[in-house]
Amino acid sequence: MTAEGDALVGGMVNAGAVIRRDALVERPAPRNARALHAYLLALKEHGFDAAPTPVGLTEDGREQLTFIPGDVALPPFADWVMTKTALESVGSLLRRLHETSATVEVDTRAEWPVDLADPEGGTMLCHNDVCPDNVVFRDGRAAALIDFDLAAPGRPLWDVAMTARYWVPLVDPASAAAFYPSGLDAPARLRILADSYGLSSRDRAELVGVIEQATEVCRAFVARRVADGDPVYLQALAERGGWERWDRMQTWLAEHREMFTAALLN
Repeated sequence: MTAEGDALVGGMVNAGAVIRRDALVERPAPRNARALHAYLLALKEHGFDAAPTPVGLTEDGREQLTFIPGDVALPPFADWVMTKTALESVGSLLRRLHETSATVEVDTRAEWPVDLADPEGGTMLCHNDVCPDNVVFRDGRAAALIDFDLAAPGRPLWDVAMTARYWVPLVDPASAAAFYPSGLDAPARLRILADSYGLSSRDRAELVGVIEQATEVCRAFVARRVADGDPVYLQALAERGGWERWDRMQTWLAEHREMFTAALLN
């Protein structure tokens, strides 16, 4: 490790700006850092030890958090990332987060980001970005969640839907082929995620519709970044098939709605 620290790879928004210094990670602080840090500390106080612990804020607008050792997947994802064991552990970890998060009072004065937030709101904070890049694994199992920058009040089901998009994955086969191993059984994997999370029958009946809603929110998020001229998102959009890819994903989801709902309920 250098004296200046080692840059940690992964992610899009803070790419190249996250530095590890021994047992600490230093990264750009979100605008609501104080409220977010209070939330993360409350999670730990209530027994959830699978998230970074805030250490402080620097004078130059960066935050310091504890480093969580383990493996973080980067695209294109290796086979070990998409095993049944890995998927089950992600569902279980998300349920643990939600059970603890439900006991933590939401700071209603904070400006929680709306980027990927549940449009219907909620009374607990959701992570909103449980993608493979934001899960720390040990021995093939999800051990911790990182990067809570997009956390915002919402329904637990919204967080499950957002997680399903990345981990099933719920994208058309052509889009999946660019980042995921071949041969993944999407309906079966959606059922595994729901089972490992412990999703209720009522929520299972609603999940596919919420996934479609979440896909629309994700598309709008990308559209805003592109409209603002964000070079990272402009490049990603161009390299990943442009808006035609989003059209294809949404059409595929709508065409297979009944199949996924049957997999969840039967």
